[in-house]
Amino acid sequence: MRLFQHTNIDFLGKRRKFYVLSIAIIVIGMAVLFTKGIPLGIDFQGGTEVQLKFTSDINVGQLRSTMDEAGFVGMEIKTMGTDKDILLRTPLQEEGTLVSDKIQKAIKDKISGNAFTVQRIDKVGPKIGAELRKNAMYAIIFSLIGIFIYLAFRFQFIYALGAIIALVHDVLITLAAVAIIDFLIPSIRLEFNQQMLAAFLTLVGFSVNDTVIIFDRIRENIKIHKNEDIEAVMNHSVNATLSRTIITSGTVFLTILVLFIFGGEVNRAFSFVFGVGIITGTYSSVFIASAAVVDYKHRVMSKIASKPRLAR
Repeated sequence: MRLFQHTNIDFLGKRRKFYVLSIAIIVIGMAVLFTKGIPLGIDFQGGTEVQLKFTSDINVGQLRSTMDEAGFVGMEIKTMGTDKDILLRTPLQEEGTLVSDKIQKAIKDKISGNAFTVQRIDKVGPKIGAELRKNAMYAIIFSLIGIFIYLAFRFQFIYALGAIIALVHDVLITLAAVAIIDFLIPSIRLEFNQQMLAAFLTLVGFSVNDTVIIFDRIRENIKIHKNEDIEAVMNHSVNATLSRTIITSGTVFLTILVLFIFGGEVNRAFSFVFGVGIITGTYSSVFIASAAVVDYKHRVMSKIASKPRLAR
């Protein structure tokens, strides 16, 4: 199945406009990130997390008021698919299970006629949270290094560099999108947790896959059209893979969109980050990765052309 046949869109001719667009989004997003920040989940911040299952639907507003009265002001309360399954998070930490015991006692005292069972209690100390933040950064950096080494062997060095630039671009754009959306629509409740970290690592793998497909076609077409300008060859290659790119990215995006809408708050961070990553990954494969290679090739060719020829 091909959605687009025989297209001849000048993608790379517009690359400088998209450079400006990407830089603008990243600058705005980083400004919001460094001034407001992104809320950290219990995985990275530390605190106590309690998952409860009630026998009947619970009023989240009433539960929040109960927690405020018990001294847990601003506690994060999430439904997990249904109004019977509730997740409560607080940055408070005490010895043993004191925090979770206080939470359970407050609910039993204030909310009658709706019994509950404790599904899970997690407690993360600040030291472990700091270590997880450091390991999360290492995970992203080492994944980029591994991808760079692989692409450097499979393609030319400049192709590997272009792909890594695109991947860094994808991470920054997605991080900027999270910061901006959290600032504009805080009710979405995006937070940096292990699910969001998994989404960042997933989008890195998804994005480089699309880039490799385009690079493979470019490598084939360069051998066929040896005397053609590199920009024309790359445009032809992008147009040739356009149908495959849209079908693949589109179907995955629709799946993630359904997960974002109906997956509940627990899956919201993962689905939002990966959804944005699908868009930026598809976009960057053309306007960042391929464009970086074109600009480099043009610079090399211009230097060769500017060198004086030796007289025979």
